[in-house]
Amino acid sequence: MKTDSLFYEIFQTDPSIVFDLIGRPPARNVVYHFASQEVKQTSFRIDGILVPPTETIDLPIVFVEVQGYRDQNNVLYSSFFSQIFLYLHDYRPSNDWYAVLIFTKRSLDPGLPRHYRVFEASPQFQQIYLEELNEAENLSLGLSLLRLIGLQEEDAPMEGRELVARTRQEVNDAEMQEKFIELIETILVYKFSQLSREEIAAMLRLDDLKQTRVYRDALEAGRQAGRQAGLQEGRQAGLQEGRQAGKLETVPLLLKAGLTVEQIAEQLQLDLAAVQQVAEQGSEPVTEEE
Repeated sequence: MKTDSLFYEIFQTDPSIVFDLIGRPPARNVVYHFASQEVKQTSFRIDGILVPPTETIDLPIVFVEVQGYRDQNNVLYSSFFSQIFLYLHDYRPSNDWYAVLIFTKRSLDPGLPRHYRVFEASPQFQQIYLEELNEAENLSLGLSLLRLIGLQEEDAPMEGRELVARTRQEVNDAEMQEKFIELIETILVYKFSQLSREEIAAMLRLDDLKQTRVYRDALEAGRQAGRQAGLQEGRQAGLQEGRQAGKLETVPLLLKAGLTVEQIAEQLQLDLAAVQQVAEQGSEPVTEEE
């Protein structure tokens, strides 16, 4: 999956994750602004740039690039450094600068070309490999969020549930807490594209499922589908039967994700016997008799 936009959404939500990743906490707890910036003369666009407040000229501008696929044309480093120096030429900031290339896997790093060997072991440039973020290192919440992106599908649901629990414990601000939980949901949506947002929320076992944005989006989509079914088969009967059948079709996927029959019935508000029947059949779901 191409995850660049997902990384940048995470960095926009909490720019401090970048500093946590590179081990350089921002001085004086200054709040950086994360944005995308066009370099005018060549129409280059730097996808990730952390800019400190204008009055803090002693703090560096941080350029960020995420690489989640193989560089077939071998232009990654040349393009990245070209964008940086063209930015410095166009905008002429007073601040110093720092650059970080984030690879999801070390194998995706083609290696620093000899033309840029001046940046080897440079204090201004760093490469990060997310697959090497070790769970045993007591990762911060932000770094654990990045690590979730690179996990195998079979490991992601459990890790996602643990991150939801950590978010509720460690993030006191209600708005930021909701944003982090929504990011966790979005990461799993990328990983499990065959599942709906409602099913992802059920996979995460969110107790306040109905309060999340993804649930509200799924609920509205369900209402639209229910209205269409109601026009064809009778509004009330169509809504009830359509919703029940749609939910039962997701049972095998949620079972594979590690949820029990009881948890699925509770989260999707289904009759336990109906869920058990689908689980035992392992085939087409059967709706309850009216």
